[in-house]
Amino acid sequence: MTVWLHKQHASLMPFGAPDQKTDFTADRVGIEKVDGRIVAERNEPRKSFTGHGLTTPWDPLDRAYFNGYALWTYLTTPFLLSMPGFTVTDIEPWQEGDELWRGLRATFPPHIASHSTQQDFYFGPDHLLRRHDYHVDIAGGFAAAQYVYDTVEADGIRLPTKRRAYRSDADNRPILDQTMVSIDLSNARFT
Repeated sequence: MTVWLHKQHASLMPFGAPDQKTDFTADRVGIEKVDGRIVAERNEPRKSFTGHGLTTPWDPLDRAYFNGYALWTYLTTPFLLSMPGFTVTDIEPWQEGDELWRGLRATFPPHIASHSTQQDFYFGPDHLLRRHDYHVDIAGGFAAAQYVYDTVEADGIRLPTKRRAYRSDADNRPILDQTMVSIDLSNARFT
């Protein structure tokens, strides 16, 4: 997975075949051969999710779009919050066990594709991200709580290597037997 830090652009290789990759931006998603030939593409990809619910099947371009915006968001947090157009406000902290996590609510600008316009981020006493809450608008808008942990240092930047996203209930508590996404990262580097 490669993400650009200063603009919303991401690519995953391989995708669907050993010689294929994705090319994601907010207004276009493509599946391409490594030599650049286009296998499939979709302009304005978010429109294809109109009417989708939690159980609606996704085609490969849907998966490439979700993967692109989700991983771009995850791998550029918290830096993306300082990009033009974002607004960030303090919210009530979250009590998790014996720790109190500082809460920030981010409002994403319209030109950035992500789970939802408003997302909440919770940071531990060490100022590292612990939890990320959002609604998955492209899948019916269900609420999710994503926990992040096992932080490593890559080129002087600390980032989590494990992410587990769960559906959350009306009180924002994770429903631990409903894991929606499980991500393990390795070999992170900045260039």
